[in-house]
Parts: sequence; C-alpha cells; structure tokens
Amino acid sequence: MTLSPGIGVRHGARDDNEPASDASVVKESWEMPDVFAVLFDRHAGDIHRYVARRLGVDAADDLMAETFVIAFQQRRRYDLSQAQARPWLYGIATNLVGRHRRAEARRLRAMSRAASLASSGESEGGEPMEDRVAERVSAERSSGVLAGALAKLPARHRDVLLLVAWGDLDYAETAESLGIPIGTVRSRLHRARAQLRRTVGAQDVPSAAALPKEHDHG
Repeated sequence: MTLSPGIGVRHGARDDNEPASDASVVKESWEMPDVFAVLFDRHAGDIHRYVARRLGVDAADDLMAETFVIAFQQRRRYDLSQAQARPWLYGIATNLVGRHRRAEARRLRAMSRAASLASSGESEGGEPMEDRVAERVSAERSSGVLAGALAKLPARHRDVLLLVAWGDLDYAETAESLGIPIGTVRSRLHRARAQLRRTVGAQDVPSAAALPKEHDHG
C-alpha cells in the first residue's frame, strides 16, 4: 500500500454522503487495503505537527510515515467499537517518540538555551543570533523556560501532558492512547502541571498558557 493523499478517497463514505467513521474505514480496509489511505488524509497532518513539536520537523517526516505503516500493519487488531482512530494513532506516534527520549530532551534543552542567549543578546560561535534562534526555537514558540521545564519532566508525565496540550486529546482519549486508566492520566497530568508551574508559573512566563486547562473534558 502507498500512503499518500488521494488514494482510496472514493471509499470510506456512507450512502448518504456523510463521511464514514474511522472504524468503518479501518474495517473496509481489511478487504480493500487502499481505503486505509483515507485515515492518512484525515489525520496525517495532526500527527506530523504533534511529532514535529516534540522532535522537530525532520524527525516528524519519518515518524509520521512510520506511524501509519504500523497502523496499517495492525489494522485488523483495531477496536472497531472506537469510532475515532485519533487516540490509536497518537498512541503509536507517542510510542515512536519514546524511542527518541534523549533526542527530545536535548532538543528542549537546546531551545531553552537558545532562548536564553537571545534574551541576553549573546551569540555562539560568532554566528548571528537570529540564525541561531531560527534554527532552534520551535514552531509552537514555547519559551525557553517552558522548554527547559518540559525537558525535566518524567517521560510518562510529559507524554500525558503533551497528548492533552498538543495532541488535543481529552482524558479518556489519552488513557486509550497510552493504554492506562483514566485515573492515571489525571494523576500524571496533575503532577506534570504542578512541576511546570513551579518553574514556569513562578516566573510569569506567557507561554504557560500552553498548559492544559484545569477542567476535565474527558
């Protein structure tokens, strides 16, 4: 199967022209594999943005593609009672990110240091500061303080926090994505938020607004 936009788009729709659920697309793809590309069309952009925020654009290109390859290979194991495949896909992507924990932490620390240098007007290696910042500051424009705080979070807490904050999953979807109880999601998110606020909130960093809201929408 080739995973690219446009393939299989003629499938995955109901007779009344309303889009079929993700679960219906997965089931249909059991017999017609090309139909699986409908899920790629629907969700690849979101998965790419999520991975890019965590590991950078270059890594996101490969990991997004790998996410859908793995999903395709495992499609017969998909729980068809789940109409939306987003938690499943984010779970696969997060597991792939987990293979690059050190790279993610290095990237966050580099963002933190670059932002610190930019604010102090210093430069490294004689390169113009604007070039350094352009290379290192992430698309989501997180502050250096927030990036540094994220790097210090335990990996399991960071996964929950970023699935909610950047993946826009609710608590139930995050639990499904990671294969953990919803109570564990709440606990890890609370601890992650508290640790970040000790670092970020105390310094009144504007990008602290990127943290999940206090209400439980799961």
